[in-house]
Amino acid sequence: MGTTRKRKRLARALEFIGMTTPALLVILLFVEIPFLMSISYSFTKWNGLDKVPKFIGLANYVELLTNDTDLGHAIRFTLLFTVIVVVLTNVIALLIAVILDSDVKGRNMLRAAFYIPNIISLIIIGYVWRFIFSRGFDSLFAITGLPLFELSWLGDSRLSFVSVVIVSIWQSIGFYMVIYIAGLQTVPREQLEAAVIDGAQPVARFFRITLPLIMPSVTVCVFYSLSNALKTFDVIFSLTFGGPGTATASVALDIYKTAFSDSRFGYGAAKSVVLFLLILAVTIVQLTAFKRREVEA
Repeated sequence: MGTTRKRKRLARALEFIGMTTPALLVILLFVEIPFLMSISYSFTKWNGLDKVPKFIGLANYVELLTNDTDLGHAIRFTLLFTVIVVVLTNVIALLIAVILDSDVKGRNMLRAAFYIPNIISLIIIGYVWRFIFSRGFDSLFAITGLPLFELSWLGDSRLSFVSVVIVSIWQSIGFYMVIYIAGLQTVPREQLEAAVIDGAQPVARFFRITLPLIMPSVTVCVFYSLSNALKTFDVIFSLTFGGPGTATASVALDIYKTAFSDSRFGYGAAKSVVLFLLILAVTIVQLTAFKRREVEA
């Protein structure tokens, strides 16, 4: 019996290793090794062509912390963009999830309609909305005469920020809606029915019963929306390319321009390390705060 058990354990161990090793190798090859290489390059002066990068120590970090106005502007834009997008995305996605979790006609079709933008490439979505904001709105203005469609949505610095926010929210709410619907379906109906019998109004039922019970879903959605907003690149790259000027330049786009436009790969690597540390710090604080709320719930 002991030999048979050992063989079964060995077979399970080999099966586990065989199933996980390919994924671990891919992650190691395409994520971990490039990440460690970027850290090492951040201490060098390298244009991407020289065979041997020149080691310069902390000079890149000193420069970006003391003498890089573009990075400072990009960080301010990214933080403001993140706050607005995270709040609006989660509020709208949760509202849609609550509506589509009820007995609404055609709810399955509506769920699919809201989710479809999430499966489309952000680069493609950016170019599509770029066409809409320019040619599409011009046509709508000619038809309706509404001043809204005459505005320069991509040429004005304030409106371009609004445009990026609108497209980002429109593209992502479907994903978070699905997570919230899954969370709402785990709420015990007995508790809601008991609250109705006690005379609790719908708003009170939501904030006192439903919301505390779906806090794990809220934590997941805020975590993903927060990290995605902090490293936003695709929509801005295809929609405004950081313009007009640097009005919508995110940190990720600034890193791209530094590395591939200015050919300063070492300096761009230093910026990417700073972005990683920023995302790490913000997400740790967010997860810690929201996990405490889950315990209280």
